[in-house]
Amino acid sequence: MKLEFSAGGVVFKKVGDHIQILVAKHSQHHGWVFPKGLIGDHVENEAKEDTAVREVEEETGILAKILRPLEEVRYEYQFEDRKIEKTVYYFLMEFVSSDLSKKDHEMEDVAWISVDEVENKLTYPSDRKVWEEARKLI
Repeated sequence: MKLEFSAGGVVFKKVGDHIQILVAKHSQHHGWVFPKGLIGDHVENEAKEDTAVREVEEETGILAKILRPLEEVRYEYQFEDRKIEKTVYYFLMEFVSSDLSKKDHEMEDVAWISVDEVENKLTYPSDRKVWEEARKLI
């Protein structure tokens, strides 16, 4: 079994009296997720916090700042003939700015949605689990 470690964020922004949450639709599996990516895939010995900020910006064009860590999520998946055990370190993050020219092709769509829409929009149980914690903190 291969081990993988990723980091990402549950990003929110305040719009008037409302809070919106950032979600992204993956280009390969077409699931709605929170943005995340592999730790150290671009920078050797990269801190998980740095990975989270970088990956959110790369995948969505959104720059966000970390407010606090969230509970890590673990799950297994199959890729070709290998079983992979993945640990994802998520952070609660607040929107700073956006530059859609920085968004890469990994996500086919990016959306800001209301807090009440998030649970039904997310495709995977691991994202819904981290959302349960994040929602209580926002």
